[in-house]
Amino acid sequence: MKKSFRPEIPRKVVYRLSVYFRGLQRLKANGHHTVSSEALAKAAGVKPTQLRKDLAYFGQFGTRGLGYDVGQLAEVISDVLGTTCLQPVVLIGVGNLGLALLSYRGFEKAGFEIIAAFDIDPARQRGKSSSVAIQDMGKLPALVRERNVKMAILTVPAPVAQEVTNVLVECGLTGILNFAPLVLDVPENVAVNNVNLAIELENLSYFVQR
Repeated sequence: MKKSFRPEIPRKVVYRLSVYFRGLQRLKANGHHTVSSEALAKAAGVKPTQLRKDLAYFGQFGTRGLGYDVGQLAEVISDVLGTTCLQPVVLIGVGNLGLALLSYRGFEKAGFEIIAAFDIDPARQRGKSSSVAIQDMGKLPALVRERNVKMAILTVPAPVAQEVTNVLVECGLTGILNFAPLVLDVPENVAVNNVNLAIELENLSYFVQR
């Protein structure tokens, strides 16, 4: 199988790859070895033409009349997403949301490990304990260098989010999952994915009132 990686891949395509990967994982868990483009597209909520177009960014897959090899395609997508081995992630801001994310065990199954958490007040009493050590922000640069960390989960209050982001960028992190309700100003080489629960609920509100 020949891979053909293109320099610019649309963000929406990368997002859909994660959806395809989860569909393939479910198929594999249920003992399926092959899947048609129609069946995989339906499971992902897209049209078969969209699925084939997305996969074409990375090579030619599937056999006419047989479909895709489930295990092989899942392996290729995992390699493209960089999740074939555990990637180290740090969490910044250990409030209620930060604690909840630290206790979530699904990250490791997806190929990510939160190796440390940082907070401006690590010794503050919290509602529940964390299995991940909570450290002072001053220790962040050294850990990023030692563990070659590239990604961070940002769960700090909005007023300090940009200031903390500047620190993350200075440390060399290039991927931020942002839960703060504001648009972060970052260099072009830094990718930011925003998670704004209020916006998602507003979006649902529109549809339920139709």
